[in-house]
Amino acid sequence: MRTMTNHKDFLGKEPVGKLLLKLALPTVTAQIINMLYNIVDRIYIGHIPKVGAMALTGVGVCMPLILIVAAFAALVGNGGAPRASIFMGKGDTKSAEKTLGNCFSLQIIISVLLTVVLLIWNRDFLLAFGASENTIEYGVSYMNIYALGTFFVQLTLGMNAFITAQGFAKTGMLSVLIGAVANIVLDPIFIFGLDMGVRGAALATIISQALSCIWVVSFLFGKKTFLKIKKENLKLKKEFILPSLALGSSVFIMQASESIISVCFNSSLLKYGGDIAVGAMTILTSVMQFAMLPLQGLGQGAQPIISYNYGARNVKRVKKAFWLLLKVSMAYAILLWGGVMLFPQGFASLFTSDAALLAFTKDALRIYVAALFIFGIQMACQMTFMSIGNAKASIIVAVMRKFILLIPLIYVMPAILKQNQTMAVYMAEPVADVIAVTFTAILFAVQFKKAMQEISKQ
Repeated sequence: MRTMTNHKDFLGKEPVGKLLLKLALPTVTAQIINMLYNIVDRIYIGHIPKVGAMALTGVGVCMPLILIVAAFAALVGNGGAPRASIFMGKGDTKSAEKTLGNCFSLQIIISVLLTVVLLIWNRDFLLAFGASENTIEYGVSYMNIYALGTFFVQLTLGMNAFITAQGFAKTGMLSVLIGAVANIVLDPIFIFGLDMGVRGAALATIISQALSCIWVVSFLFGKKTFLKIKKENLKLKKEFILPSLALGSSVFIMQASESIISVCFNSSLLKYGGDIAVGAMTILTSVMQFAMLPLQGLGQGAQPIISYNYGARNVKRVKKAFWLLLKVSMAYAILLWGGVMLFPQGFASLFTSDAALLAFTKDALRIYVAALFIFGIQMACQMTFMSIGNAKASIIVAVMRKFILLIPLIYVMPAILKQNQTMAVYMAEPVADVIAVTFTAILFAVQFKKAMQEISKQ
């Protein structure tokens, strides 16, 4: 097994391009696999005979709650993991393990609270989030079961970040692969074989997440990890947990705000376009995950390199890793954008065979992803802010895109483009993206230069 000294050579001396490929390939694969958790259910549900379109819309309304669960996992895991990497770069393994232990304890506390809240109030939330009388029962049936697996979702997503942060990208990929394969196998059995419908999709998901959770926790308690979960580090201490939460706040805002934005989209679309417009939104957000999750995977692959070398004050390697991340992220975003713009019906048909929903979604999709080609810049800059521990800047760019721009535009665009108010709602997304990416690029240029100058002086 590699020692910590060898690990330092691994992250501090191996060629950046080779290192990014070694770390990013598994993390991108893991995110693509993780995407299957979110979209495989919808693909199967959308093809349930007779009720597929309504069931898909009902489960789509559950997305804000599912995103909130994932956001809390990211708050703790994606905040603590970069700090653990920075401590490792400084040679402070003790502080890195204390960060891990504190985050593990907090993740358990949050998961228990979320489970209680979701079991008691999920119907009220779903009605507030845009469910109609035609779709509410599908949403409640899904969430009643999904809520029971919140504990597994929290620990899997949150703690897996600490595995990747140590450079064990393949192990992190396997964490997701185990659950995703189980989900793909169990979905048709429960949904169609046992005739459980949306309840079967939820049950398949939580069983799959439980298997992933066992794998992740076993690894972090085992012998192969550099940073171990130890009993003496489980007591929460503000000097470790508060900076982690501050750093994770940007990802939390980015993901939790998706739930708020989903509510805003669904309520506006229900007003202007009815259930078919809300159903199309479920498909649009699913397609957007083809962009978001692999881009996050690229950022997660680069994070240990950037964080470790930032802690070691190696300016040259930090800069090299960022520029490589930016180029790869932009290339991927442009390729995906081109594919969606050329073949929108192909992407939409993955999720539904309903002719009316398919025809409507095809046009909406081109509008919704119109600015996707520049989104690689946004993700590369935001992930680098997190990797160097700049919580403030990371929070600012997340708040700017979601709250200051997108939410107001959801309501402003239909007032401006009155000839087709439904499509105007979808247009809020590309307009917000163009402004947000411009702002992020300018802020990053200033803050990154400042950060590199500071560690050069040290």
